[in-house]
Amino acid sequence: MEGNNPICTIIAIDHSNLSYRACSLCERTLPDTPNSLCRFCNSSSSKRFFRLLVSIATDTKVLNVICFDRAAKVLFGCSADEFFDFAKFHPFAAANAGKFLEGEMFKMTLSKPKNGNAQHLRAVSVVPLRTGFQPAIESLRALYGVRLCS
Repeated sequence: MEGNNPICTIIAIDHSNLSYRACSLCERTLPDTPNSLCRFCNSSSSKRFFRLLVSIATDTKVLNVICFDRAAKVLFGCSADEFFDFAKFHPFAAANAGKFLEGEMFKMTLSKPKNGNAQHLRAVSVVPLRTGFQPAIESLRALYGVRLCS
């Protein structure tokens, strides 16, 4: 499926674990505990990255794919850190984001994982097909009545 660009419809997003923490310097995965030091570069600085498990339907099959940070930012319209902070104040934000994205159609570039142990295809790029597409964070801000600070 390398280089395949099917038109896909999002069926569901697993909202139980949308992101992970990684070192800000070397970007290696960190435990999800505050103030953990990176065991590779000893940095204490971290940031969150998206890792979404998404069920999609193409014209021929249903697949589970992983959307990492770059592709997931198209769907969510913000960084994983921004979404994590938003979700702290709005506990159902992740579930509602999934609901807002269900049924949306995208052209996705899918590739096989480089890691031989990985079981899901990767969504390398995601392009919305609907002219009026709004990323999840925009719909969530409208739902919760949250305005952007300028």
